[in-house]
Amino acid sequence: MLNKIQEDIKAAMRNKEKVRVQTLRSIINDLKNAGIEKKGAEKLVQEVSSPAEYLSEQEIVKVIHSAAKRRRESIEQYQSGGRMDLASQEEAELSILSEFLPQPLTPEELKVLVEECVLEAKAEQISDMGKVMKIAQAKADGRVDGKALSVEVREQLS
Repeated sequence: MLNKIQEDIKAAMRNKEKVRVQTLRSIINDLKNAGIEKKGAEKLVQEVSSPAEYLSEQEIVKVIHSAAKRRRESIEQYQSGGRMDLASQEEAELSILSEFLPQPLTPEELKVLVEECVLEAKAEQISDMGKVMKIAQAKADGRVDGKALSVEVREQLS
């Protein structure tokens, strides 16, 4: 995925797509920072390769998810503050980020997933929500927002 992002940066530069280049570069920067956190800065000084190469595909998706979440929060804040120009810029960046994320679960798929997890955890009451959430997050593999997952689990356990 890292190579795909780098290739997309090159293509966006050729096509003079400023927002796309800026967004993809911010992803690369976030990935480098995550790689440094994982490997440790002192070890990376001796290495030649990029810190982002120390990340697995799952970790890369997780970093992109957190970047997308930041964009969503910014959109809400800009809209509530009446800054539609900045909100539209964040929406454009969010759409670029979503290209690199796995397809989200549909509401029907989410419901089925949570039902399976409730049965697997043998959950019967709301106090078992933590067990179900742990199993469901592992199975969802980044394809669903934590808030939506939590709402569905709470609904099924009530």
